[in-house]
Amino acid sequence: MTEEFRAAFQRVLDTAASQDPDFSPAVHEVFRLSSGVPREELSHALEALAPVLSSCERATGIAADLSVLAGSLVESGAPAGQVGLEVLRQLGGYGQAAMAFARAWETTGGGPVPAPHEVTEAEERRVADALVENAPSATLGWWASQRYGLAAKAVLGDTEVRAAVRGDADALAGLGRIADALSAHMKVFTDVGELLRMAETDRLLVLDRASWRGFRVRFDGVGDNFQLHTLLADALIGKEGRDLPGTRPDPRWAAACLNAAADPLADVVRGEWDLVGGDGTWIGNEALPRDIPVVDGERVLVLEAQSLAHTWRAGRKHPHIPGFLEVVEELPGDEAAAWWARVHPAGSVRHPMAPPLEHGDTGSHMRPGHFGVAAHFAEVDSGPLSARREAPQTLAEPDPLSWPPEPRTADPFPWPPGPDSASGSPEPDPLPWTPEAEPAPRASEPGREHEPFSWTPDPAPAPSPPEPDPLPWTPEAEPPRQAAEPAPDPLADFRSPGPVADAPEPFSRTPEPDRAPAPEPSDEDGPPGARLLPPMPPGVSTSHRWAPSWRWPTPPRD
Repeated sequence: MTEEFRAAFQRVLDTAASQDPDFSPAVHEVFRLSSGVPREELSHALEALAPVLSSCERATGIAADLSVLAGSLVESGAPAGQVGLEVLRQLGGYGQAAMAFARAWETTGGGPVPAPHEVTEAEERRVADALVENAPSATLGWWASQRYGLAAKAVLGDTEVRAAVRGDADALAGLGRIADALSAHMKVFTDVGELLRMAETDRLLVLDRASWRGFRVRFDGVGDNFQLHTLLADALIGKEGRDLPGTRPDPRWAAACLNAAADPLADVVRGEWDLVGGDGTWIGNEALPRDIPVVDGERVLVLEAQSLAHTWRAGRKHPHIPGFLEVVEELPGDEAAAWWARVHPAGSVRHPMAPPLEHGDTGSHMRPGHFGVAAHFAEVDSGPLSARREAPQTLAEPDPLSWPPEPRTADPFPWPPGPDSASGSPEPDPLPWTPEAEPAPRASEPGREHEPFSWTPDPAPAPSPPEPDPLPWTPEAEPPRQAAEPAPDPLADFRSPGPVADAPEPFSRTPEPDRAPAPEPSDEDGPPGARLLPPMPPGVSTSHRWAPSWRWPTPPRD
């Protein structure tokens, strides 16, 4: 299989360089074989693809299709590497051309913009009224835009590509403008925009109001502050974290925010804090980490006592991207004191929907209860992980001018051992009743013949009727089974070229299971990535020039 894949991939490179009509069959052969080769082999293929993709940039159709191929191999588990950056660089050029086409279309009569694969010479003539000599390149940019969007969505799932984009502020801003403009016409660019915003930041300075401590954290793959909130609670609370007061999150919540699927029995997360910016602005969980304001060169997040209890579903906004968070360091006392002197006072920022406080109440005493299925498991099943760690009374809000407070001696046992240490009262009996305390039966109310859950036995139970036959039908009366319809051929759409529907997403398509005696390898049986390309757009797959038919001949290459 490996040798066959190598030969097919070499045909892709050769036919791309020569703009040969066999390019399309070669690409489909690579897709067919890619699910059966090791990840290392896919990595070598992507390394070889990068220079070819760069040299084919002026052959719009070939470059766009090679980008899609690269994105699919990345989703199969190969690191994007240099080819991922090349995809984004080409998106920058073709994306600006596509933006010009969309604006010109609106200024020359309006109406729905045609789907990228449907543009023809007539659409080029229409936008020429506004774009003049730039109409051909703008039309080609629109024609290829969706394929570049699909490729960009895939390569931005790679952590190294996001890190590289984060280090180039101009490129990040330019790609963000393209994604925002084209998202109004193609959904794939909505996803691209979200991934670009995810890439914008990976570090925070976190200040905890209850303990007056501060931490610097590093994270990646965090799509929103729901996920950030859960990971912060897992990294900071309790003896398993950094000994902050609070309730440890259910381990299943944290796992779903890292790389696991959400557990249906623990999919409702209970919030621990209010998330407030270091400049006193409300942040909340619905925002993104990039929305946390920058104060004196750092994004500063303050963990405040909850002013309104809130819950959410466990998991990741982008399930194909694993999450990650680690505490880099704890701030020294004098540095933490300097930050606390700059941030807002306790209780001055509250949830926008929180009820008003009574005069003189800061709300710092509020501790919400548990909500939802996952909260039930956290209280009943999690044992010591569900114990709330209260802040020591000596850690009340200090005067910033008298900081730092007296150093605390680390207590090896933060709370006395035993189940009753948190409240000081005996642990309640887990059973709501005991045989000795069984409630007396209540008298029947008028109009009711009996209590439906009465524990009083009937004085003289009637003999039980004969047990009915458990089968509602006899084997002789079993209805005939209908023959199952033959399974659809998952490759039927790809064996004959034809127009492709708008907004195909080849990276997310998984072929239906093959019911033939020798099924093709699937994502579950072997390496991931059994995804297939849709047919090539009209005007591409039959052209030896690999450009739309109305663009023959193609302009000479530089």
